[in-house]
Amino acid sequence: MANGQWFPPEWPERIRALAEGTLTPVTPKRAATVMLLKDTDGAPAVHMLRRRASMAFAGGAYAYPGGGVDPRDHDLRIGWAGPTRAWWAHRLGVDETSAQAIVCAAVRETYEEAGVLLAGPTPQTVIGDITGADWETDRAALVARDLSFAEFLDRRGLVLRSDLLGAWTRWITPEFETRRYDTWFFVAALPVGQRTRNASTEADRTVWIRPVQAAALYDEGELLMMPPTIATLRQLIPYASAAETLKAAPARDLTPVLAKARLENDEIVLAWPGHDEFTKHIPTGGATA
Repeated sequence: MANGQWFPPEWPERIRALAEGTLTPVTPKRAATVMLLKDTDGAPAVHMLRRRASMAFAGGAYAYPGGGVDPRDHDLRIGWAGPTRAWWAHRLGVDETSAQAIVCAAVRETYEEAGVLLAGPTPQTVIGDITGADWETDRAALVARDLSFAEFLDRRGLVLRSDLLGAWTRWITPEFETRRYDTWFFVAALPVGQRTRNASTEADRTVWIRPVQAAALYDEGELLMMPPTIATLRQLIPYASAAETLKAAPARDLTPVLAKARLENDEIVLAWPGHDEFTKHIPTGGATA
């Protein structure tokens, strides 16, 4: 492969089935992922994890902390600070309850997978050091779904700091995939006093890396990534600091990016609107190009 684009071997067959009308797309599940940033000399670095090679979906690929919305993320009793649910509903293009759930999932999954918590004792403060056995017990209970995020925040006397997030982009898994997600990507700065760690059972490595370096390694075929990951990395490159990136977030277009497959002569063309680098040409016989 010329670069590190993740392309499963079963895609061509499923794409042909979709194009022929013999495959019924599954409904995508809502999800959120967070690009955690911290300033280094000259440019911010982003936190990434490498999915275990044994994972059924995107094994070996680099990604960001994130995951699906949990039904209890809709709990309106959650401690909340920052822009209102109505503001987030308008920004994300969903109803208020769904907006809260998506933002909640972003914060919860970042804590579950990276050990970073975007919350504070007051709407103006952020929790500092959150290491220790008691914190790990609560984090494990969240992962096991024995504890809801609302219960966790209440127990700790914390409020979710939605103002620490910036909505960046939105991607929907292609219709021919067996597992589909409607994913909102957010940016956030690593809070002072906190540090990341590999808290995810789905990852075997985590790194802090500058977007320009990660993109170069992808281009060289050294880092494996899915289209949304490398696309967002390239979008982060122009910004000189985490604060500058967050400042740019409100102006970002959140129109969903969804790959489309079409029949053209003797091949199927798979394209992501606005992202020509990912276009694939699949002969009706089978091989990809």
